[in-house]
Amino acid sequence: MLPIDQVQLHFNPAALAALNAILGLVMFGIALDLKVADFRLALKSPKGLVLATVGHHLIFPAMTYVLIWIINPMPSIALGMILVSSCPAGHLSNFLTHLSRGNAALSVSASAVSTALAIVMTPLNFNFWGNLHPVTHDLMRTISLDPWVMLKDIVILLGLPLVLGMWVSHQFPKFAARAEKPMKRFSMVVFSLFVVGALAANFRQFMEYIQFVVVVVFIHNGLALVTGFSLSTLLGLSERDRRAVTFEMGIQNSGLGLILIFNLFNGLGGMAIITAWWGIWHIVSGLALATFWSKRDPAASRAAASSSIAK
Repeated sequence: MLPIDQVQLHFNPAALAALNAILGLVMFGIALDLKVADFRLALKSPKGLVLATVGHHLIFPAMTYVLIWIINPMPSIALGMILVSSCPAGHLSNFLTHLSRGNAALSVSASAVSTALAIVMTPLNFNFWGNLHPVTHDLMRTISLDPWVMLKDIVILLGLPLVLGMWVSHQFPKFAARAEKPMKRFSMVVFSLFVVGALAANFRQFMEYIQFVVVVVFIHNGLALVTGFSLSTLLGLSERDRRAVTFEMGIQNSGLGLILIFNLFNGLGGMAIITAWWGIWHIVSGLALATFWSKRDPAASRAAASSSIAK
């Protein structure tokens, strides 16, 4: 068995081109539901919005850097962790916040801001932390990734569909209202099938090396969720806002990460396997936490916490 840093997962070029188009379609479907008013609405919960944004794009990547120092994973796995932490919030966070009875408006606003900022912050974070850490520095040199190439890919995959979707939503609101839900469902189903296809095409390698990433992803994702909830508690956010911020920090757009790995890193084994497993695991952990919270009234939780502090 080859060392994981030397493994390359394969994806048919034609299928990869289709996968890029599908991600664009997913982003377009998400953008149909976004309006300028969503960004204005975010200002009604400024503390939550700032924390979700700073936590996602600054605190989580920095925390990932420290975690790599502690657990010292193989370089390609470490680089995959940095890439995942650099991706924007996944649209799944909005669904999980709604399911958990959290502040869905804050979640949608924070995701919109996170996705818009990701056009710059994803390549910036990845290149900064990847080159800074000694575990990944040499691998970054070997890859010789031009940050402008990564920026170009993200603009095409995220920026253009986002702008186009919001323009269509503004110009043709009736069409956007009718198309939004079917488009989201269709694009997410097709995207999921492509990701499953990517794993199926590399199933043997995935099963051989998954043992190296299961615990790492468990710790990485768990820290993100715990940090989001802890920081929002320290800042005195309401229980509904805490739940939203928790999912905004703990749910990443790993689909974008996986596509970038196939586009720019030739399917580098450790990066692809940890990102693919993150995409599976954060659904499991997110649904478990959202289900737990859905059975607990946010108002009652807040009152109980206040009572406990008073004592």
